[in-house]
Amino acid sequence: MSTHDQEPAATAPMTPEQENAFYADPHNQTPQGPPVRRRRGGTAKLSDPVPVRFPEDLLEQVRQRAAADDRSLSNWIRRAVEHELTRPGA
Repeated sequence: MSTHDQEPAATAPMTPEQENAFYADPHNQTPQGPPVRRRRGGTAKLSDPVPVRFPEDLLEQVRQRAAADDRSLSNWIRRAVEHELTRPGA
């Protein structure tokens, strides 16, 4: 029996191992339905892009941190700025 014969129940959470097995099957890698752009909190709208330059060594550290957190570079930087703005005394 292949993994595409074993569709997960919509309400049953999968373990990481079950997710790996399920999505290893190319049949389970096909997007379903129309694309949906998700917004933080459901209502947040992002501004126009703001160009920011970093020294190469710092940018590489940020890329590594973003990858370690499984986040995009932009998302990681936004979260870091939000964190700084919510610090006491900021």
